[in-house]
Amino acid sequence: MTTAKMSPLRQRMVEDMQIRGLEATTQASYIRAIEAFAGFLGRSPDSATPAELRAWQLHMARTHVSIPVYNHRITVLRFFFCVTCGRDEMTRPLRFRRAPRKLPEVLSPDEVARLLDAAPGPGLKYRAAFSVAYGAGLRASEVVNLKLGDIDSERMIIRVEQGKGRKDRHVMLSPHLLGLLRDYWREARPQGWLFPGQNPLNPVTTRQLNRACRTARAAATSTSPIIPAATGIVPNVRAWRRATGWSAAPPISRRWPTTTSSSPCRPGSPTSPTPTRRWSMTCCRAPPPRRR
Repeated sequence: MTTAKMSPLRQRMVEDMQIRGLEATTQASYIRAIEAFAGFLGRSPDSATPAELRAWQLHMARTHVSIPVYNHRITVLRFFFCVTCGRDEMTRPLRFRRAPRKLPEVLSPDEVARLLDAAPGPGLKYRAAFSVAYGAGLRASEVVNLKLGDIDSERMIIRVEQGKGRKDRHVMLSPHLLGLLRDYWREARPQGWLFPGQNPLNPVTTRQLNRACRTARAAATSTSPIIPAATGIVPNVRAWRRATGWSAAPPISRRWPTTTSSSPCRPGSPTSPTPTRRWSMTCCRAPPPRRR
């Protein structure tokens, strides 16, 4: 974030955000929220009064500001007055709004299959990206940042580095998805990034993935909203597994083959793990009633 022509108040707020390790995009959104509040006041935001904070909340409610944006601006104001200005009493008139909870729209098995078949070309790039998103339950930002080394064909897992909340995690890799990724690797031969963009040095962007998803939705004539955005993907995992043949429940323990491969998607590595025991619900059953 540039520091040219920056007021001391804004400079202090930027430094406070840097001390707390906020990302650059988060810092930019905080600055925009304070700029919107300053535009409403017509003067420096640190001179606001509790009555003006109440008027700002009433203005947002009357102008039909969405609840996520409203709560985000309240969060920014709390940070601004508590951390940057040191005026904790200014947070008393600030109130969050509760968003209504709605059931997500899930895709049927036929819709999942049609969406994957309608993935735009050329090649299997977007079909593989959609399959990873829906098959492993990844966000769009996590899909585009995958590297070749994140596909572990021996343990049948996908490594997600620094996902939401800056957390690493592992997700399951189905044999069907591994086969699709191998076909994609033979076709495109990506280097470094699993899904490179127009410039091979950079990954495909979430915007490009969203555009491809909208194109596939239009071609598949799906009526359900499909949003593989950075806010997250909530797929119908059961429908995906029925559509792709990955319907077996995960085993409790596995013995993984020792065969290795120089590339996670290159032919020659094991195609599927060797399960030694299937999932059993015996341990979850209630004990039989005693006889009297």
